[in-house]
Amino acid sequence: MNYMNTKSLVLLLLVAIGCNSGQEIEVKKTHSSNTERLPLVENKPIKNVILLIADGTGIAQISSGQLNIVGADGYLNLQRMPVTGLVKTQSSNSLITDSAAGATAYSCGMKTNNGMIAFLPDDSHCKTLVEIAEEKGMSTGLVATSTITHATPASFAAHVRSRANQAGIAKQYLDSNVEVFLGGGREFFIPQDQEGSSRKDDLNLIEEFEKKDYEYVSTAEEMKNSSSNKILGLFANSGLNSENRTPTLGEMTVTALSKLEINEKGFFLMVEGSQIDWAGHGNNAEYAIREMKDFDDAVKEALDFAEKDGETLVVLTADHETGGMTMLNSSEDPNKLRVEWVTDYHTGVPIALMAYGPHAIQFGGWNDNTDIGIKIAELMNFGEFPIILE
Repeated sequence: MNYMNTKSLVLLLLVAIGCNSGQEIEVKKTHSSNTERLPLVENKPIKNVILLIADGTGIAQISSGQLNIVGADGYLNLQRMPVTGLVKTQSSNSLITDSAAGATAYSCGMKTNNGMIAFLPDDSHCKTLVEIAEEKGMSTGLVATSTITHATPASFAAHVRSRANQAGIAKQYLDSNVEVFLGGGREFFIPQDQEGSSRKDDLNLIEEFEKKDYEYVSTAEEMKNSSSNKILGLFANSGLNSENRTPTLGEMTVTALSKLEINEKGFFLMVEGSQIDWAGHGNNAEYAIREMKDFDDAVKEALDFAEKDGETLVVLTADHETGGMTMLNSSEDPNKLRVEWVTDYHTGVPIALMAYGPHAIQFGGWNDNTDIGIKIAELMNFGEFPIILE
């Protein structure tokens, strides 16, 4: 056996060991009418920004969702966005980023080590887009299907050395002035003597938020009926259920937009489809597609708002890809594809970047992940950015 054959055999064995084979996805047979792409729009000053983050999502996750949800000839809502680019994702200490460093690159426009939340390797902090927006009198919101204190949302409104410190993140949120928090994670807001608490103190953050005029809601119905412009929605003790999710990410996005749009100075909203990443960690194709559908429904709500508003920039990306997902022909059924995975962790492959609205063209081509936050800050006239805090 020559060298090349030996090398090929080793690679095949490595892939075979790493892959979770045998999962098949159904390809939608009927053709979707959702094929019209959104146009480029006139450049004008931007009043609002909606940043959509599909955690753990690569091209294969998007494509598998498209094939299963709208068919080969259809387009997901996110695929209708007129500008597409690519993002390099490495962190400051690894070619394979995690969500904390990935989200910090977006929120601060700076690289940091894996695990750090708007916190830099030299122990300084970086000012986030959310913090600058609040200083300028804008409204801000964070929405996620994970705990709302998870790495991605936390990177926009907290500063901690370790993403594991979700109890500390929840406490920092109290002084963040963010108007809208919607997601899971009740366990980090309730005192240690309450069932399900993950705090190690007697602090009841829900009561503390209410003292600051936040309306606390815990069900989809309460959320829809809420009247306050400041809202803390915690709909699960940990992450939100994936099957039969209530509220959906789309419903939370609609609520967030309704609260934030009232501010005449504009808003910044981050919406995360958190559990696409969890599906990748579990090498679970069905889970991934279900989460892609939930995320894409939220994308529709964001794009519908931006189309009507005319002053809103929508930017969509991921923090990294998870699982090394790929799709192959099914050996038995031409209407199915076989999904295989290379790893149960993140990969270093570049991820997609999409944009719609005024100045969307700025997000085409190749980008470093830090470029995204820097471009948003520039387009929003935020002034000096990035900013290091001592």
